Amino acid sequence: MNFDFSEEQVMLRDSVARFIQDDYSFDARRKIAASDTGMSAEHWQTFAELGWLSVPFAEEHGGFGGGPVDVMVMMEEFGKGMVLEPYFATVILFGGLLQRAGSTEQQATYIPRIVEGNCLGAFAFTERQSRYELADVKTTATPDGDGFVLNGEKVVVYNGANADTLIVAARTGGEQCDEDGISLFILDAGAAGIDRMSYALMDGQRAANLVFKDVRLPADALLGEKDKAYPVMSWVVLEACVALAAEGLGIMGQLNTKTLEYTKQREQFGVPIGSFQALQHRMVDTFMSYEQTKSLLYRAVCTLEKEDEDPARDIHALKVMLDRAGRHVHSEAIQLHGGMGLTDEMDIAHYAKRLMMINATFGDGDHHQAQFNALSFA
Repeated sequence: MNFDFSEEQVMLRDSVARFIQDDYSFDARRKIAASDTGMSAEHWQTFAELGWLSVPFAEEHGGFGGGPVDVMVMMEEFGKGMVLEPYFATVILFGGLLQRAGSTEQQATYIPRIVEGNCLGAFAFTERQSRYELADVKTTATPDGDGFVLNGEKVVVYNGANADTLIVAARTGGEQCDEDGISLFILDAGAAGIDRMSYALMDGQRAANLVFKDVRLPADALLGEKDKAYPVMSWVVLEACVALAAEGLGIMGQLNTKTLEYTKQREQFGVPIGSFQALQHRMVDTFMSYEQTKSLLYRAVCTLEKEDEDPARDIHALKVMLDRAGRHVHSEAIQLHGGMGLTDEMDIAHYAKRLMMINATFGDGDHHQAQFNALSFA
């Protein structure tokens, strides 16, 4: 099997890498994270001009027509720079749902705006009680004439603080945890009846809690088939897990590289600590954790690209490996850097925080281990 990237994918990877090197230093990122919005509108427009926002979308909407490999290439580089701009929330989640469930008219309305950098989207699906269960939805969309009335609350909405357009999962039928009876709605984030509380997460990303009180929606706000949103949500979440794993892999690679460089510079007893055999063994172990995660990522991407196979088992395995290997890599990086590895002035601590948040998104290792076991021994 050929794992070499195409010429276009190499160019895409190199363009992101150059941007990170030239315009996204650690100090620049800290300033962006400390700003009111937690992102740079200027950088977002740069993403649009360089064509990055178009990568996973169909050519008829101004997209590049890329697939999971193209997304993986970009997300790995984003991980190396700990990019704060909401590519994941807007392009992967929000855009992924539009591609899977949106009508021709809805796609023609919103996807070109995403590609042009004129739309910041968010997917509101998590509720206080739901934890990692997508089907646990209490937010309701009640029929009202030709439209609906939306009531409920969503928490930890990625990019919810800056989004101008939302996709909301709401119950239109069934009981609280039924897979049937969930529908998706697309609406203006500034609509009457929406209360938004934004906050920063520990990794510098921004999220928001959203309260919907008698928000009136027209009939054309329905995204996809009524009551049948769960399969679409599940598939997009699987794609999102792979994208996040690619970002996590980029972070693990950076942690290994920076730790290796540090052990060559830090001296103890008159010699670099990297010359100590015990530390060399530990660095080899973290490198193996990185390589094992990379192998499972490639397997998951290959399965996802085929679309004629169920990728769930491979993606659950990937998330389990990312959780275990990620904790191994970031804990060793912090320990080998000594006490300063935990300080806010060192990028090591920020990489570790972002990796921890990635591992908790859409389920931690224990959750995905249970899902993997259920599929393997069914």
